[in-house]
Formats: sequence, C-alpha cells, structure tokens
Amino acid sequence: MWRLLLHPAARRSAALLRRDLTEQQIEEIIELGSARSLAANSSVPADVRAPLAEHPEPSVRCGVAASVADEPPGLPARLADDPDPSVRSFLAMNDHLPPELLARLAADPEPSVRSSIIQHWRDAPDRVRRALLTDADPNIRRDSVLTYSPPADLLPGLLADPVTRAATVPYAPPSPELATDPDSAVREAAAAHPDLPTGLRDLLADDPDIFVRNAIAARPDTPSVLRERIAATVETDSPLTEWILSSRRNPHTCPSPAPAPPILTREQAEALLAKADL
Repeated sequence: MWRLLLHPAARRSAALLRRDLTEQQIEEIIELGSARSLAANSSVPADVRAPLAEHPEPSVRCGVAASVADEPPGLPARLADDPDPSVRSFLAMNDHLPPELLARLAADPEPSVRSSIIQHWRDAPDRVRRALLTDADPNIRRDSVLTYSPPADLLPGLLADPVTRAATVPYAPPSPELATDPDSAVREAAAAHPDLPTGLRDLLADDPDIFVRNAIAARPDTPSVLRERIAATVETDSPLTEWILSSRRNPHTCPSPAPAPPILTREQAEALLAKADL
C-alpha cells in the first residue's frame, strides 16, 4: 500500500475506496495532495473528516459533504451553511441527511442546490414538491415536473407555463389543443401520451416534425402498417439523429456488466508495481 501511494492514480483510488487506511497513510495521502479523494471516503474517521470539512479548497469540502453522516454531530448542518454553493449541492446528494435538512436545502437561494435536491430526493413531501413546482427559476420548475407527479390543482398553471407545458402533458388528458400546439415538444409529448385517442394519433402521424411522427411510430398501439409508413418518413442524414429516432422505436437493453477481475496473486501484483516503477 505504501508503494501504491506514490502513484497518483493509485493513491486517489486508495484514498477514496480503502476502509483500512492507517493514520500514517492518511497523513501521507493529505501530504501528497489527494485530500479531495480522501474527503469522499465514508470510512474516514470523524477526527479526520472534521478538519477536511474546514479545508480551504471547496472541492475537498464537497467530498466531505457528499459522504458525511452525522459524525461528528452537527457537521452536515454546518456544511449546509457553507458559503460555496457547490458544497451545498454535493451535500444535497448525501444519502444520510434527515428530512429537515433536505427541506432546508430545497429552499436554498442557489438554484443549483435546489436542482440537486430534485435529482436526489425523489420522495420529497408534498409541501417541498409544491414549492419546487412553483419555483421562481424556470429550470427548477421544469425539472420538478420531470421528477415529481404534479398535484391536480397545479396542472392548469403548469400547462399554461411555456417552460413546463411539454413536461406536464403526460399528466393531463390528451386534447386537440395539445396535439396542435405550436411547440413541437408539446406535440411530441402528446404523441407519447398513453391515453392518446385514435383520431389524435392519426393526426400526429402526419405532423411536420420528425420527432413527433417518430413518437407515434414508437407507440405499442400503433398499427404496423402505420408504423412502417411513418418509419419511411423519418430518415435523416445525421447518424446521431438516426440513432436517437431508431432507438426510441426499438428500445434495447444494455449488455450485462463485465465480470469482476480476478484477484491478483502476489507475483502478479509485484509485476504490475515493477511496471509502474514502484
């Protein structure tokens, strides 16, 4: 391990992942400039974590914020007052936070912190969801609709908001108004609506936007004859666009993860260390 600490990449991995680092090894890691990786290691003792939470580099404090439990007591609450918003954003990703601290971050004045809460607190209570769904920042409102199911009383306002209209379509009954909306994103959302009537489906099958027509072709209830007719009209010269369109019509599953590498023998480990001049 001491030899590995001399290699920058190996040192960062050890600092981040090892659960058996000694006090001397921790000091060496900090001395060699890998305090950021060490700060994100949830197995670091509390007496080491507390000084790292006061580190002058925000990136180090971010590492602490992302992994800290309430040890030493009150540390997460102190990090919630960190002057750097990136630290508070990383704190919002922490799985150990109590609901009251998450709610406090959900009302943070920095939009990036509130955005982090939306991404990581999927079971936020109703009052927090409502606040985020009606946030003054348009990006926060849009991301909230994409994450949380809006309550019925907020639907009219969200549908009237150009920023959240497309994201709200799945929660509203499909209508001719939505199917003919000037915003193609709204029409595409209408085309994917699970309760889309046949008449609106056929209307959107001839939409001028290629992505709207493709959404109709991707529907499981679209007749094969109509699907083939639409597929012939969504050809493009862009390989990336073609891949996006075809993947939506023909969803695929990801391959199985690669098996874990075998445990190295002492001889193999020595050979690798020698190759790295360690």
